[in-house]
Amino acid sequence: MGRAVTVATCALNQWALDFEGNLERIFRSIDIAKSRGARYRLGPELEICGYGCSDHYYESDTLLHSFQVLAKLLESPATQDIICDVGMPVLHRNVRYNCRVIFLNKKILLIRPKISLANAGNYRELRWFTPWNKARHVEEYFLPRIIQEVTGQETVPFGDAVLATKDTCLGTEICEELWAPNSPHIEMGLDGVEIFTNSSGSHHVLRKAHTRVDLVNSVTAKNGGIYILANQKGCDGDRLYYDGCAMISMNGETVAQGSQFSLDDVEVLVATLDLEDIRSYRAEISSRNLAASKVNPYPRVKVNFALSCSDDVAVPTCMPIQWRHHSPEEEISLGPACWLWDYLRRSKQAGFLLPLSGGIDSSATACIVYSMCHQVCLAVKNGNADVLADARKIVNDETYVPEDPREFCKRIFTTCYMASENSSQDTCNRAKLLAEQIGSYHINLNIDAAVKAIVGIFSMVTGRMPRFSVYGGSSRENLALQNVQARIRMVLAYLFAQLTLWTRGMPGGLLVLGSANVDESLRGYLTKYDCSSADINPIGGISKTDLKNFVKYCIENFQLTALRSIMSAPPTAELEPLVEGQVAQTDEADMGMTYAELSIYGKLRKIAKAGPYSMFCKLINMWKEICTPREVASKVKHFFRMYSINRHKMTTLTPSYHAENYSPDDNRFDLRPFLYNTTWSWQFRCIDKQVSKLEKKEGISLVEDVD
Repeated sequence: MGRAVTVATCALNQWALDFEGNLERIFRSIDIAKSRGARYRLGPELEICGYGCSDHYYESDTLLHSFQVLAKLLESPATQDIICDVGMPVLHRNVRYNCRVIFLNKKILLIRPKISLANAGNYRELRWFTPWNKARHVEEYFLPRIIQEVTGQETVPFGDAVLATKDTCLGTEICEELWAPNSPHIEMGLDGVEIFTNSSGSHHVLRKAHTRVDLVNSVTAKNGGIYILANQKGCDGDRLYYDGCAMISMNGETVAQGSQFSLDDVEVLVATLDLEDIRSYRAEISSRNLAASKVNPYPRVKVNFALSCSDDVAVPTCMPIQWRHHSPEEEISLGPACWLWDYLRRSKQAGFLLPLSGGIDSSATACIVYSMCHQVCLAVKNGNADVLADARKIVNDETYVPEDPREFCKRIFTTCYMASENSSQDTCNRAKLLAEQIGSYHINLNIDAAVKAIVGIFSMVTGRMPRFSVYGGSSRENLALQNVQARIRMVLAYLFAQLTLWTRGMPGGLLVLGSANVDESLRGYLTKYDCSSADINPIGGISKTDLKNFVKYCIENFQLTALRSIMSAPPTAELEPLVEGQVAQTDEADMGMTYAELSIYGKLRKIAKAGPYSMFCKLINMWKEICTPREVASKVKHFFRMYSINRHKMTTLTPSYHAENYSPDDNRFDLRPFLYNTTWSWQFRCIDKQVSKLEKKEGISLVEDVD
């Protein structure tokens, strides 16, 4: 009959410019796909060079090495008798395109350039590539000699076309094209394409996975067909974690689901599906059939190959499955942990060092490292040879087998409580107990001698001795004395990261972990070049609210009872003197706003694109039960003053795991000035006028100026 097609998709942990490693992982995915009977294999976007090459795309070397890898794939017996669909940059008539190169048995069938480029948020594809704007148009592409020598072809089709095999028709989409309002799959489906493929470079954002899954299933629900999605996974060299979730959908239902988070560098999904199910599904959608009769046809590249066998009546086909989504707490436990593992093994360092304060943020960071240790031990238990080899390199022991997360944590994770005269015994005890429960190598030290030395130098030079405000000092003195403590902790963190293993007779150095959350960064509630300055920060894109929920999750799932007292304690920097031995300073009092309010401000500022006036207008309705318009105005003004005064701190923000769409990361996600007119005079005047109107409308007499 020739109706049961077997197709494969994959999630690969590719690494930008790691051509050798990328080639090896591509070969592994093809071998697995063929061993499971697949006749077509789809890989992630730009998998040959790695998605995150950024300005390296401008370099001719990147194009050259991509074609060298392609030549290796074409000439290998491993790629025979299976249609291989790989991603790489291609220069056509001096224009650079993000392409899929589809080949079979040493012959390139089609080079399909990307039509809709991702150019929002973390994506800058228009900086490096040009979209193919010639719909349903195909040109000749003259192959470089290195490829001609393998394929015997001088030119191949380049453009917007589909593949017609002996038994079906396949059409290509690349990542963003799935999300576009005029997605190619719409017209392709109407033109008889039965199998849609999508090669993605889609990164993790909390609570995003279901959106991608629902979108894929909706494609085949409306138009019928098979939709195959491949995705990058892991950290390929920057702040993003690509979260896999390769999948295959048919007629509106998921039939194969890949993992969202795992330490497997190569994951392959294979499904056998009945083409007649597509045809019968489409047959009764009259609106689709009417539209199909008027569609402008796609150029078809004929392929003398079938994805099915002639005698396949008895071949079992895949049935629909129910997709299981992770909770946000599980996502925080797994995503940043996998990102840390990739960063650790690829940076060739010996572990991490974390200044552990006994507060929620640093404790949550410690829990993520502990979760990483769990994932490593589980992967080794399940036979992952790559993880075992990496773990042995990290601990410098060729016979080591990580079995107990606490024992592995002891080897690769150092925590350090840096006390001062302003620290409480409670936070010291909390940090120590948590370190014991996760198994980290824990250090207690006191920074008072260093603080006094630094302040002493200032006093010796100026003849003045700054004081805390509780002792009669000014706000400037108070802040300066806090900052000295914070910055000394950063210096000590790096010193201990470089030399702690040396003192223990062990080789290597440690990566310093930061632990400032996304809300603190947005408000600027951190000292520039304090312990927020680190090598990487796994929680820098996560809100305080989500971190609290994650800590609760860790209490239940990792049995870390030390977290209970940490959860119940009010967040504090512990940089001001104690009052009768107790902490008097709290984060929310210092900030003049709550963490819950900060999350709202952040989402309105970034996601809703609200300036001061628009934010005020939205909040007077959102908070009408709890705040008067005048109170809302005061809160909005205070936020924007503090945000703009502290925006300069974002220019030096530690590279952080991107998990939240209101991140203030200045690197490329949230591009804004860092020198503001912090009076916001025009904007605030508009707010004042609106408050006056509202109060007059409600019969309230104005007695004081709005501020």
